[in-house]
Amino acid sequence: MFQEFRKEIEWGGRKLTLESGKIARQADGAVLATYGETKVLCTVVGEKEPRPGLDFFPLAVHYQEKAHAAGKIPGGFFKREGRPGEKEVLTSRLIDRPIRPLFAKGFQCETQIICTVLSHDGENDPDIVAMIGTSAALTISGLPFMGPIAGCRVGYIDGEYVLNPPVDELPSSDLDLVVAGTGEGVLMVESEAQELSEEVMLGAVMFGHSSFQPVIAAIIELAEACAKEPRAVPAPPEGADGIAARVNALAEKGLREAYSESDKMTRQDKVSAVKEETFKALGEDETVDQELLSEVGGGAFKSLEKDIVRRDILRTGKRIDGRDTRTVRPIVSEVGILPRAHGSALFTRGETQALVVATLGTGQDEQRIDALAGEYFEHFLLHYNFPPYSVGEAGRFGFTGRREVGHGKLAWRAIHPLMPAKEDFPYTIRVVSEITESNGSSSMATVCGASLSLMDAGVPLVRPVAGIAMGLIKEDDGVAVLSDILGDEDHLGDMDFKVAGTEQGITSLQMDIKITSITEDIMKEALDQARDGRIHILGEMNKAITASRDDVSDKAPRITVITIKKDKIREVIGPGGKMIREICEVSGAKIDLEDDGTVKVAAVDQKAADLAIKMIRDITAEPEVGALYTGKVVKTMDFGAFVNFMGAKDGLVHISELTEGRVGKTTDVVNVGDEVKVKLIGIDDRGKVKLSMRAVNQETGKEVA
Repeated sequence: MFQEFRKEIEWGGRKLTLESGKIARQADGAVLATYGETKVLCTVVGEKEPRPGLDFFPLAVHYQEKAHAAGKIPGGFFKREGRPGEKEVLTSRLIDRPIRPLFAKGFQCETQIICTVLSHDGENDPDIVAMIGTSAALTISGLPFMGPIAGCRVGYIDGEYVLNPPVDELPSSDLDLVVAGTGEGVLMVESEAQELSEEVMLGAVMFGHSSFQPVIAAIIELAEACAKEPRAVPAPPEGADGIAARVNALAEKGLREAYSESDKMTRQDKVSAVKEETFKALGEDETVDQELLSEVGGGAFKSLEKDIVRRDILRTGKRIDGRDTRTVRPIVSEVGILPRAHGSALFTRGETQALVVATLGTGQDEQRIDALAGEYFEHFLLHYNFPPYSVGEAGRFGFTGRREVGHGKLAWRAIHPLMPAKEDFPYTIRVVSEITESNGSSSMATVCGASLSLMDAGVPLVRPVAGIAMGLIKEDDGVAVLSDILGDEDHLGDMDFKVAGTEQGITSLQMDIKITSITEDIMKEALDQARDGRIHILGEMNKAITASRDDVSDKAPRITVITIKKDKIREVIGPGGKMIREICEVSGAKIDLEDDGTVKVAAVDQKAADLAIKMIRDITAEPEVGALYTGKVVKTMDFGAFVNFMGAKDGLVHISELTEGRVGKTTDVVNVGDEVKVKLIGIDDRGKVKLSMRAVNQETGKEVA
């Protein structure tokens, strides 16, 4: 019934298997990729004809994790998978970025890729498996994909590069880097690092590139056995060159003038005016095929824009805003601009601006994440928002898209290695970046602003962190690496290369290539140039704040950590949580009680924290023989008085211990409600506490010799 095809190799100490022909046979391409016991089904479908009026390639990548892959049932009311989680969104982007540039130019048929995790062994992350399976499915699908690609994860443990480290080894690695590319070069890099040098990072990228070459060879061998006939890529319509020539003749002069304007909004207005005038003139020209103009005119105009900007940079070394290739735009850093926030910063670099706010919370504010690999809690959150007004548009609002998730995670990776350990700074920390202006690399502005706001909030960062975005113009007759790219340079260039780190090393690196690949020499030049830019930006940030404040804001909760014995935890909680609720209600503090006896008491008002701590101490304290206490008489008997001296603990002051000399009646000395000073003189075998009043001077509270 099935004609199955299978390719198997040993890779990184585990078996990698690619299978096709049995599952999802109606898709254009379907591959079941297996690594260890992690299995991902990757399918590709491309429409046969493009939708009319499209001037772009509609590619959609969907990576989805099924709970049954890890033997789990989804939580929630409906008990089924819902909207994509952060990991699913990030992995979808991870796969999309290296494959998108490799589709043949002119191919505009809607293409959909779906990767479904069917099994997860808890050891091998499905993201790399999904990327490899997608590449294989595309290669056998017949779609005009100029691959294959492959990818791998690179760790750095004890000074050695490690290929595809298992999930449980990553916490001990100084590097978590994913690299993807073709046989010729690298297309995509995503990483988090512990302040590693440029040399170590470049070495990791090249180690990964050489390590996934056997996978590319395996995909090619699978394709030789079962690939479908390749689809023909539509040739440009007849007369397209003539339309392009007419567009160039009418628009070139105006576009050159427009791109000499350094202000973004003015430049965009002038470009729009040139475009409108050009197409108005062509629309009124009876010799022009209007249907052909509407089909190819927009692409011809974009191509002219790209050529003007790129050629001028290569020819003159000057960029759109007049800078040379290495200069960073003017920077202004400010902190403490929001009076009620725990920490705030406004970071402005040219026409890109981020308002970043840090908020400190307690353990009750941690985010619970139910992942395939297991449930865990995250106490450092970074959220990135890109409202449409930041680019002068009135667009969709209130929607968190893939871009927001991806940029937020990139900034999180950049800051995370410098964050204090939870044991040293027991706060839940949330950073929110609102992009208020954007003209190039708002994610790196978020890194800078996040570092400033955290230091303003009193979070003890090891060192400040800054980020810079690098660009590339690569033609046959020259190459230019650009520091701190503008939005137009990103859009019209060949590379978006983001580097974040401290003065001591790199903490995050992200690279996307729009051409087939770049060389090691270009990457080295970009890294070296990025370091110079990063050091400059750190110097500008230091003008606002040089290190974390000595204490957290007085608007933030103060967290005091105490430890109690494990066998006292139940007493502090009380039956049904009654006791801990009472402490919170009476004191106004928040309390986090952990299984090891660690108690975190959080309150904005120190008096509330002190009261909560006293109440906990009263419950958990152990009576100590020889210690002096202040108590209250709660009951009198013929033989003495019972005194409540510690929390709920009572002890007996025998009538002979009330005062010096003979006492006729207990009530001759004390009555219920009296406050007295006592000394604990003994605890009998049954735990009964014996107290003495005569051993303590009732006026001074000092022990009587």
